[in-house]
Amino acid sequence: FYQVLLYELDAIRKACASLEPSYQPPVTFIVVQKRHHTRLFASNHNDKSSMDKSGNILPGTVVDTKICHPTEFDFYLCSHAGIQGTSRPAHYHVLWDENNFSADEIQSLTNNLCYTYARCTRSVSLVPPAYYAHLAAYRARFYMEPHVQESASRRANRANGPCFRPLPDLKEKVKKVMFYC
Repeated sequence: FYQVLLYELDAIRKACASLEPSYQPPVTFIVVQKRHHTRLFASNHNDKSSMDKSGNILPGTVVDTKICHPTEFDFYLCSHAGIQGTSRPAHYHVLWDENNFSADEIQSLTNNLCYTYARCTRSVSLVPPAYYAHLAAYRARFYMEPHVQESASRRANRANGPCFRPLPDLKEKVKKVMFYC
């Protein structure tokens, strides 16, 4: 994660400086993992108040001790209600925190953000910025041209890097909204 942190933090700093040279806001950098094998269960299966109707832990459950790294700042958050099967919590790693958030503040903010996803009226399993980044990356694939029949001159240019289709002009009505939603 630390190579990603160094690269991304530098890119964030440069982007802020491009807006205004003296603009250097405090940054909190968190990485989220959704592909892991950790599952959380209620400690008392007889206590129905600690589980939802499908037998999963309640939405908003945070685990930041015992199964987490002893020195790094990480936590598991199950922000969503399990509809079918066993809920899979998201694993968050706080790599950089210039805002000096407490663990409770970051965990609460993260859980609250999970209720702000535009495509769903319920809480989602990952913070929406991660979902939106995934959607934007997925959409960007359609602007690359790997499957187009290439002429000889195009193949020669392709050796210098990938070929990109120009982005379409956006209509005024959608310029200020997330078109990948």
